[in-house]
Amino acid sequence: MIRVGVLYGGRSGEHDVSRCSAASVIRFLDRAKYHVTAIGIDRDGRWHVQDEPEVVEDKDFGNILKLNKTGSWTVNHYECNGKLCIRNCENNAEVEVDVIFPVVHGTFCEDGTLQGLLELAMVPYVGADVCGSAVGMDKDIAKRLLRDAGIPVVPWIKVRNIDWVDNPVKVTDSVTAQFGFPCFIKPCNAGSSVGISKVKDASDLARAIDEAFEWDGTILVEQAVNAREIEFSVLGNEKPEVSGPGEIRPRHEFYSYEAKYIDSDGAELLIPAELNKTKSDEMGRMAINAYLALNCSGMARVDFFLDKDTGRFFLNEINTLPGFTSISMYPKLWQSSGLAYDTLLDKLIALAFDRRENRNRLRTAFQGPEKAYLS
Repeated sequence: MIRVGVLYGGRSGEHDVSRCSAASVIRFLDRAKYHVTAIGIDRDGRWHVQDEPEVVEDKDFGNILKLNKTGSWTVNHYECNGKLCIRNCENNAEVEVDVIFPVVHGTFCEDGTLQGLLELAMVPYVGADVCGSAVGMDKDIAKRLLRDAGIPVVPWIKVRNIDWVDNPVKVTDSVTAQFGFPCFIKPCNAGSSVGISKVKDASDLARAIDEAFEWDGTILVEQAVNAREIEFSVLGNEKPEVSGPGEIRPRHEFYSYEAKYIDSDGAELLIPAELNKTKSDEMGRMAINAYLALNCSGMARVDFFLDKDTGRFFLNEINTLPGFTSISMYPKLWQSSGLAYDTLLDKLIALAFDRRENRNRLRTAFQGPEKAYLS
């Protein structure tokens, strides 16, 4: 039986969101196929094996996976028969898992850092690899790559913290001249709309920029678009597939963290989205092109803005570890396309093993008659 390690929690502003997603994944993993081990990462970054995963109620997020601090655990950063070996230094208890299912979001989780550890250990894991994760997380780099691939993105400027500290007037003048108001301010490396503000006039700009810099050392200023928010789910490695479209209609000013997770009436989800087939097909193809352009694998949710005034669409962002609650857009889009939640989990785990197998075919040491020249 395959031993699946479900990682959740983490050192990011999306810690609680992760615990909500993990509760659903734990529930739907087929116990006839998998032995499931829950591994919680606390807010200090320490790992804790949960012997008996427990789902508890939360006033903001509904059901979340409980995270008990269970000892002092270490993790191998080297190959150990293709498994992740976790050892409790307090009592020498050991746990081995065959594949990791990360249900973590944001900094130190979704940005390639976690994936780098798993690559060192040669352990298969669900989702994008180091490159795809890091690129997908950095909104500025992702936009540059997408633009170069011919994929339309919302106009933006990048602002470093040092730029803001040294010359706030220059930054303010640049934002006003290029975009005017309203505009959006967001951290370059964050998810779940953490730290994002819609700025309606110059008087609120400094507050929004300062808030965004609390979450990252680089921020983006983006042109506001009067848009519908359309999303697609993508699944696969070398030959990805795309779901049908869904639409989010926020009931807040925009699709904020509160609208996503706190306010149960924060947004209306329409699946499928009301799009004509030509536009839907075009955006679906663009979602796959973007997925490949950013070197994604396993899965991603691709978010678009569809301009209500012009009919043009822009790719907003790619989420390489999207929300995974039973009501999250990623699994719901696949359910609408005929792929049940538990079957989706099966496919993601199979893709993790496939990618590890393909990677293992690559040579990592030079051998041949010319090797004498290397000595």
